[in-house]
Amino acid sequence: MKKYVVEFIGTFFLVLTVGMCVLKPDDIGGLAPLAVGSALMIMVYAGGHVSGGHYNPAVTFAVWSRGRCPWSDVPGYLAAQIAGGVAAALLALYFKGNPTVTPRELSIAPALLAEFIGTFALAYVVLNTATAKSTAGNSYYGLAIGFTVATMAFGLSPISGGAFNPAVAIGVTVMHLAKVSNLWIYLLANFAAGGLAAATFCYVNPEADSPA
Repeated sequence: MKKYVVEFIGTFFLVLTVGMCVLKPDDIGGLAPLAVGSALMIMVYAGGHVSGGHYNPAVTFAVWSRGRCPWSDVPGYLAAQIAGGVAAALLALYFKGNPTVTPRELSIAPALLAEFIGTFALAYVVLNTATAKSTAGNSYYGLAIGFTVATMAFGLSPISGGAFNPAVAIGVTVMHLAKVSNLWIYLLANFAAGGLAAATFCYVNPEADSPA
């Protein structure tokens, strides 16, 4: 249960940061990716030793696929992450006075590709910095993970919104920043990228780093 509480908390603050930074009024504009990446970084450092600091169903799927998360934990992780994202979205709407928001228009193929690339980068970095034996005990994993999100968001958010995370995608949908009809784009791209990242990790790493 402690792991699920930590996953709820971490995802909550990640999605809350998204909402407070991009919802009008008083959004912070082009600096939002830096704030969101920083939020993920500090939450990874805060909770990584308890739950692994996934805060992302696609990352949980990647870590499970890689063999470092038991299947029995996966439903609880996903439920905690989604609940944290929805709770944060509702709070952000409250703080912002439930503003009228026009959902982002997406071109399906570019959005799918952007979300796939960004999520692959994130999951691949998580696996290599936080689950590989050769990098065990490092002190930079949270910084690497947070800055991966910031980098991908700076580059790709104009195309897809830069969720790279099904819980974030659900949160921004609750905040009316994304259309409900486009949610499948995020879910498909994010989970597919997490699976490919796990397969790639297992292929390129030494035998000692293969799934346990």
